[in-house]
Amino acid sequence: MSTAVADAAPAEEQAVQSYLVTFMLRRYNPEVDEEPKWVDYDVEMYPTDRVLDALHRVKWHQDGTLAFRRSCAHGICGSDAMRINGRNRLACKTLIKDLDISKPVYVEAIKGLPLEKDLIVDMDPFFEAFRDVQPFLQARSAPEKGKERPQTIAERERFDDTTKCILCAACTSSCPVFWTDGQYFGPAAIVNAHRFIFDSRDDAADVRLDILNDKEGVWRCRTTFNCTEACPRGIEITKAIAEVKQAVIKGGR
Repeated sequence: MSTAVADAAPAEEQAVQSYLVTFMLRRYNPEVDEEPKWVDYDVEMYPTDRVLDALHRVKWHQDGTLAFRRSCAHGICGSDAMRINGRNRLACKTLIKDLDISKPVYVEAIKGLPLEKDLIVDMDPFFEAFRDVQPFLQARSAPEKGKERPQTIAERERFDDTTKCILCAACTSSCPVFWTDGQYFGPAAIVNAHRFIFDSRDDAADVRLDILNDKEGVWRCRTTFNCTEACPRGIEITKAIAEVKQAVIKGGR
């Protein structure tokens, strides 16, 4: 073996060093449990692994009854939002190297939505609020024959930030108002209303503003910035809510 290869071997072994990490998972089976309970699992992990990898290893190698949602595993589908060490995050985007593994890593379901099993919540109330704000383009006139609806770069930039929402519910389920008031539309619904309220091609901004000008609409926001901090896509949610409030006051965008 050459000297160069011999010198590289220890460095390579060190680069792939694994660690035994303790995960505390909040388990709940409605068929047998009266209340959720914490269960610990020791999992061999690498620094570049994600919390989602840990959940897979628990389910595949230690306890096949563990229930959680995941799909694309690349931060696009938004299905694996959960509380990790007390913060709402996507399990597929949370790296082990970014956590303090000298202590147990706590993982539980997001708050404010009915718990179904383990890390799975009932998303129906969340999507009901999303549908209520009419999150789709509503134009009262047809474009010219053979033409698209024109929009300037500046007009597109006006609502660009809120097009990034992946409906993971991390923002809504981090909101203290949503935890205590199940009727509040929540940040994600308002973000998706914002996306169309400020779209120059849409003609139903007044309808959405009327929907959100309600005691359970934008005025329930207390500007705690929890939603902005929780968003895995970096959307300035609190700013978007403030812009919708201003549009309500002005009577239009």
